[in-house]
This record gives sequence, C-alpha cells and structure tokens, in this order.
Amino acid sequence: MQDKDSLTKTEAAYWLLRRDILNTKLRPGASLKLSALRDAYGLGWTPLREALSRLEAEKLVTAVSNRGFAVAPVSRAELEDLMRARMVVELPLLLESIEKGGPDWESAVVTAHYRLSRCKIVPDAASEEMADEWDEKHTAFHAALISAASSNWLQRFQSTISDQLRRHHRFLGLAPTQRAAAGLTIGYEKAVAALRDAMAMEHHTALMEAALDRDIERAGVLMTEHIGYTLQVYIRSEDEIG
Repeated sequence: MQDKDSLTKTEAAYWLLRRDILNTKLRPGASLKLSALRDAYGLGWTPLREALSRLEAEKLVTAVSNRGFAVAPVSRAELEDLMRARMVVELPLLLESIEKGGPDWESAVVTAHYRLSRCKIVPDAASEEMADEWDEKHTAFHAALISAASSNWLQRFQSTISDQLRRHHRFLGLAPTQRAAAGLTIGYEKAVAALRDAMAMEHHTALMEAALDRDIERAGVLMTEHIGYTLQVYIRSEDEIG
C-alpha cells in the first residue's frame, strides 16, 4: 500500500506529464524515457511509471514493446475518429442545453464568450502562454454551451474528447520556429489560413447567438461546421507538403 507522500508524487507526475502532453511540449510520437523524465521533472521512477500507466489508460501515452512509453501520435485517421465521436457526444449535449438552459446557463455562455473574445492570439506567432490561455478560454466556452445538459457521462466523454483534440489543435498550431525546433514538417501557409478561420471569433459569436436564440437547427449546423474546422487545417497542411 502506497504512503501519502508516494501518492502525492504520483499525482504530481501525472498532472505535469499530462499538461505537457496536451500542450505538445512533449510532442506527439516522442519517446518518454524514464531517465530523461526523471531529470526533467525531478521525480522518481515509481511515480513516473504509475503516471505513465494512467496516461496510457487515457490514450495520451502508448506503450512501445521493449522500449517503454511514447506520447500518443496524432494522425488524420485519429482526428477523423475524434470528430465522429464529438458529433455523437457534443451535439446532443448542445441541443439539450438549448432546450433546457435557463438564465444561469445564458449568463455562463455570455461570460465565457466574452472571456474568449478578450483572448488575442495570432495563430502562426503565438507564444506558449498565449496558446495556453486560448485553449483554456476556448474549452470553457464550449463547456458553458453544453452545461445545461443532464448527462454526467456524456459530459465526461466530451471532456475526454476535448483533451485529445487539444493535442491536435496545438500540433497544427505550432509556429514555424517551433515546428523547426521540434523537427515537424507540417505545412504552413494553408494550415495557418485554415487555423485562423477555425479560431475566428465571428463563428463563435454566431454559435453563441444561435444557442441564446434557441435556434436548434442553426446551432446544429454551426456546431457541425465548427467540429470540421480542425480536419480542414490538417487537410490543408497535407496538401501543402504533398
């Protein structure tokens, strides 16, 4: 049985690794050598192993036969699968929230939208801090939109899908200098143009207004378009390096 100190170190290792995987500081596909992680994070073997096992269960880390662990890769196939899952989970949550949401829900949506609108970011020149702030505010906006829905399980699934998509967003949104430093060969100009479309406040505002107007049909169309934006970024990147 683990003592309290060991559990605390395991939790610390888990949250530190999870943060750096989601923001792609630990880039997709990168090897996770225990010796290097121990030096980087100042944590012992046992907490790191247990944290990596938890992250493997969340599919943020993969176990490599006879080679330890690696950050889960990103791919077009994975992204398409995540989009299908998001459609199945998040769209019904949104429509239920529109039907059931009261004044508190409306206030939460407006507040989250305002905070997102105050987050100024240039997709191809964003610092890590700017990207972190955008991720936080963007996630909060979508969480507010679906917050009046009643299913705790669907909310949990949506959160898991959102975390996985965050890695894809950050991978696709790396600035040119960051891409070069990470050894990534993903396209630039077309990808950035698509990324700007995906991050534009106009679309988020239209989605908020449709939700607050209780326009289920328009909200559904806008959310479907919104879910497809990340794939368009990936496709344009492929086209550019093809």
